[in-house]
Amino acid sequence: MSSDADLLSRLLEHAVGLAGLDDLDPVLRRIGDARTVLLGEASHGSLEFYRLRAQLTRRLITEHGFDAVAVEADWPDTLRASRWAMGHDADASAERALGGFERFPQWMWRNPEVLGFLQWLRQHNAQAQPPQRVGFFGLDLYSLRASMQAVLHYLDQADPTAAARARQRYSCFDHFGEDPQFYGQAVRFGLTEGCEREVLQQLQELCSSSHTGLLDDAAALDDEHFHAQQNAQVVRNAEAYYRAMFEGRVSSWNLRDDHMAGTLAALQRHLAQQRGRPAKVVVWAHNSHIGDARATAMADEGEINLGQRVREAAEAPGDTFLLGFTTHAGTVTAASDWDGAAERKTVLPSRAGSHERLLHDLGLPLALLPLRDPELQRALSAPRLERAIGVIYRPDTELMSHYFRARLAQQFDAVIHIDETQALPPLDASARWPQPHTGETETYPSGV
Repeated sequence: MSSDADLLSRLLEHAVGLAGLDDLDPVLRRIGDARTVLLGEASHGSLEFYRLRAQLTRRLITEHGFDAVAVEADWPDTLRASRWAMGHDADASAERALGGFERFPQWMWRNPEVLGFLQWLRQHNAQAQPPQRVGFFGLDLYSLRASMQAVLHYLDQADPTAAARARQRYSCFDHFGEDPQFYGQAVRFGLTEGCEREVLQQLQELCSSSHTGLLDDAAALDDEHFHAQQNAQVVRNAEAYYRAMFEGRVSSWNLRDDHMAGTLAALQRHLAQQRGRPAKVVVWAHNSHIGDARATAMADEGEINLGQRVREAAEAPGDTFLLGFTTHAGTVTAASDWDGAAERKTVLPSRAGSHERLLHDLGLPLALLPLRDPELQRALSAPRLERAIGVIYRPDTELMSHYFRARLAQQFDAVIHIDETQALPPLDASARWPQPHTGETETYPSGV
């Protein structure tokens, strides 16, 4: 294996220094004609990752004709934001349109960067005809209760008789309160037979039906029916997920990422049918979801992820592009425990022997490292430590809690390294983040 000095020399031959977060031409050239572009993040609370993803997505939409943004969030919450961005006025502002994000961690989507992007997206959509407007959709499956309510709301308008059947099926969950983990526990310990049959029946009925009397606009009707189907799919997969939570991490992780991949595929099929051509979608999710799991220690545990599934489903390698993000040090917004308050925390400098330390040693404050070159893939073939900070950050146990081994050049098609990052400000104040964002951003991105 090459020494780190030799490896650094090779990396410097390929690395592209970027002048700033808006210096994206080198990135767009590498993305090329990809129809599915997955943009990662090394934490759920770094401002630069959010800003760079938004900047890049803006250009993918305006210059490359991308049709939708799909994010690591729940379908009902993002659909509310998406409707505002598409020109609906049920919410008076972008900040109110983000009001569905009530579940921990609120800062992950209720922050000035997402706010500014939604404002820009509404302005962009105002210049387009309704069928060509760009939406903002969720890939996740935590919204069991909210998705059930969305299905019932749709059927109350479209088919009251079918709504009554759906209520009867979904009443299976009524004894378990609002927290679906109680349902998972009850099934795991044999206290109930579970609701698997009921949610599958409801999904099958909704997918086999059509409701022609709901709206006069056929395209809008098709959209609403699709949204209801997706919410019914969330209910079905969330039911399985909350059962699997008490059987082990691997099964629940795989259920979640397979749901994300299935939701992305369904969205692309729906948009392609509307537009009469293959749909282009940009995805925002954590590196651990969008980097190919087969190149990481996840595979040793039997875990798959979204990036792997997208690559497996691609007709040609150039159809997809997986872009990871890394950082060496700085600050981050994260909690100390699940359901905890947002805190502004110091990120420890990356560990020796990690990909982050290697990229730090390039001496470039902001750099793009393309990874498709065969020589570079050989040079980076050995696994190294890689850091992942989610919604919780525990510096005192960082090696055990936040590092895993990965082969970077097989995991991503390219990586953007931002040597020092700063904490993402939340819209809502907390004891450890006392200064919430106030007011709407006037322009994007300079007003963010």
